[in-house]
Amino acid sequence: MRALQYLNKYLYKYRVKLLLGVLITVIARIFSMVAPRLIGNSITAAEQYLKNPNGDLNALKELLLLNISIIIGTALFSGFLTFLMRQTIINVSRYIEYDLKNEIFVHYTRLSQAFYKNNRTGDLMNRISEDVGKVRMYFGPAIMYSINTVALFVIVISYMISIAPQLTLYTVLPLPLLSFIIYRLSRIINQRSTRVQETLSKLSSYTQESFSGISVIKSYSLEGQNVIGFGALAAESKTKNMDLVRVQAWFFPLMILLIGISNLLVIFIGGQQYIADQITIGVLAEFIIYVNMLTWPVAVVGWITSIVQQAEASQVRINAFLKEQPQIIDGPRKKLPKSLGLRFENVHLTYPETEITALSAINLTIPEGSTLGIVGAVGSGKSTLFDLVSRLYDPTAGTIYLGDHPLEEYTLNTLRSAIGYVPQNPFLFSETIKENIQFGNPKASFKQITTAAEDAVVAKNIEGFEKGYDTLLGERGVTLSGGQIQRTAIARALVKDPDILLLDDCLSAVDTDTEEKILKNLKRLRKNKTTLIISHRISSVLDADSIIVLDNGKIIQQGTHKSLIKTLGYYKDLFIKQQSDKKN
Repeated sequence: MRALQYLNKYLYKYRVKLLLGVLITVIARIFSMVAPRLIGNSITAAEQYLKNPNGDLNALKELLLLNISIIIGTALFSGFLTFLMRQTIINVSRYIEYDLKNEIFVHYTRLSQAFYKNNRTGDLMNRISEDVGKVRMYFGPAIMYSINTVALFVIVISYMISIAPQLTLYTVLPLPLLSFIIYRLSRIINQRSTRVQETLSKLSSYTQESFSGISVIKSYSLEGQNVIGFGALAAESKTKNMDLVRVQAWFFPLMILLIGISNLLVIFIGGQQYIADQITIGVLAEFIIYVNMLTWPVAVVGWITSIVQQAEASQVRINAFLKEQPQIIDGPRKKLPKSLGLRFENVHLTYPETEITALSAINLTIPEGSTLGIVGAVGSGKSTLFDLVSRLYDPTAGTIYLGDHPLEEYTLNTLRSAIGYVPQNPFLFSETIKENIQFGNPKASFKQITTAAEDAVVAKNIEGFEKGYDTLLGERGVTLSGGQIQRTAIARALVKDPDILLLDDCLSAVDTDTEEKILKNLKRLRKNKTTLIISHRISSVLDADSIIVLDNGKIIQQGTHKSLIKTLGYYKDLFIKQQSDKKN
């Protein structure tokens, strides 16, 4: 249970409720002991009357009636305490489930971009849902029934020893064997539970990717192959689950068998002692009731062990992610500098997950309020520049300055709050259009939202929908066209009114006329803002104060539009080609 020790902080947090639950459990078990004792006394009294028919029958009836009343009363009170016990301990398990899910989610948000490239979404989801669910069972039923079992064992066996020590010894004789069996089966359950959860993660990842890429699957007519792939993973999951339940299936039969042996020993040994007049018939009846009272707790030991082993396996998987440390950490500075110019000094970046060098020896100065255009072939490192500016990655060598200080000296919140970023492939949430735009600035008024939409030249499209800005988008914005998604993402960045604007080829899906309108608006809005524009279209960057051309992560050309079209090289060739395509 080493992995589960991580959760001791939650046990301490809710210690008062748990201790109250333990106290209620002990009191409930004490009251449950009243019934067997009164039943034994009643049987003994009835036996004595049968042996002496001249006894007082009315006194016997009064005794039996009193005992029955007390048994019913204590049973009702014990049941009420058991209800309180469940309400106390099970509620704690839900609180801890809530806390743990929030802790994992917050930790996920702190982890760096490389983490998400190395781990599949389905696996991340499985650990915060299925694995946390297994852990909750440890905090709820496992703890509750463990406390209940320990309390019952201590109270029942202590009382049994006090009235018939020798008979008690024979009764508990099967328990060491039970402990050994539980130990052996628990280790197997732990191993197989881990395999089950790993397989479930694969299945979740495959399903999530299939649904996300359903358009590709349908367009290539791969439904059959996709179903076969899912079937193979489902079959593997079934096999691993069957391996687990085959072991778990041994628990209850073995528990019942050992309890049955205890019953036989009580009847056999207790019967001999009764014949030898060493105990009364009432004590023998009590012992049979006590053994059967222990049937469920003993049987549940196997179930508890299974829960704990599954929780342990799940917590190992959770801890593996919780131990991951973000590669990008906060700096001490919480205030932006007066000057928001950017400077790259001999910057290199090699992606840690692939060992591919994306940028090499980048030296670049972007004055505050200026616009930099970035042009280059696919894979030349354009988007990587933006990843560095927003600190999704840190350079492997060299330094990027914001003002007079390296980016690493600022807190991530301070830096990113100053940036408006429109990625190459924008992501829209399954919310309304208004909420998607407002995501850039949660405090934005409706007027600010509509203004941003107008500047992004998407307002008319939105107003054309039946519900306008309240139109609910499907996952990833599938109800919008590619151009509408890009323009909505631009509106999201503009409503933030950022000091640094990063536009990553965000006009690739719009027509030329719309592009010109957006660029005209952006030219007006980006005054006094440091702007970086990536584009494959020369028309998007020709008004930039400076333009660079990247090739294999290196700057091969730099200058203004006018100077670059007069120089032989990539930029001039691209400009001539696009001008020719425009005429045709």
